Amino acid sequence: MLDPSSLYDLQAELAASIADARPALIHLFDGYIDAGSVTHSAARYLLDSCEHQVLATFDHDQLHDYRSRRPQMVFDTNHWTDYTDYSLVLHRLIDTEGKTFLLLSGPEPDTQWNRASAAVLQLAQQLGVSQLLTCSGVPMAVPHTRPTLVTAHSTDPERVSGNPMWIDRVQLPGAFAHVLEYRAGQAGLLAGGFVAHVPHYLAQATFPQATAAVLGRLGGAGGLDLKLDPLHEQAQANLASIEAETAEDAEFPEMIHALEEQYDRLASSGGASMPSAEEIGAAVEQFLAEQDPPNDFRR
Repeated sequence: MLDPSSLYDLQAELAASIADARPALIHLFDGYIDAGSVTHSAARYLLDSCEHQVLATFDHDQLHDYRSRRPQMVFDTNHWTDYTDYSLVLHRLIDTEGKTFLLLSGPEPDTQWNRASAAVLQLAQQLGVSQLLTCSGVPMAVPHTRPTLVTAHSTDPERVSGNPMWIDRVQLPGAFAHVLEYRAGQAGLLAGGFVAHVPHYLAQATFPQATAAVLGRLGGAGGLDLKLDPLHEQAQANLASIEAETAEDAEFPEMIHALEEQYDRLASSGGASMPSAEEIGAAVEQFLAEQDPPNDFRR
């Protein structure tokens, strides 16, 4: 393996200033399953709502397949006027109580997963990271009219409790975030995350209710105050918009009612009729095939 440290450029002075902070590192990568735009929206919200500084930049040119995910360019009349480049950046953020935490966000690496994960874990150890955290959304047969269900996962299973009944074991296409969590566990670092169950009929739309749900769990796990009131307001406005847009759909209320009944059985008894492992795997692969990468990767 090539030297992992050559993949990133660390701001040494800023790194030294947080040496004793024991920050949580939140990693949110675009490119895998992102039902409800949960992962992308969470990263964007954290950068928009928290004071932040660039702590490290990755040489993403080594990690990106440009012919698979082509950058957007603008052609005006007779010349190229703009180029939206991709960047994978580690930021130092500060929550509303002044607590330091880290956010690694940008496009998921297309290549060199072992080397890239080694680089992230090398940084985590160098910066005294206390734990690695992530979040995502998956399309599920749940209604938008009920609170978002969240499934937790961790390298320390004893830290996970209260998960909704889902499935005991399933094989899915992997993501870099999964590999990073797996490698962190092998290295003895605590890592985990939260998966929002997004209504399948809203999987391709932005669903701030799910984003708020997982960010609330991330904040609790990392001991962070993330000030989610604006996101909750967005969620309420989004729910009102869904109701307005579906008001004249004769079949929609019947579908929602069936999903609500299933959800309520799950909430009351801890079990419900859920899709099989094969159905979940097929749904994930279909969602990946349909997904378009977002273009506003933050530097």
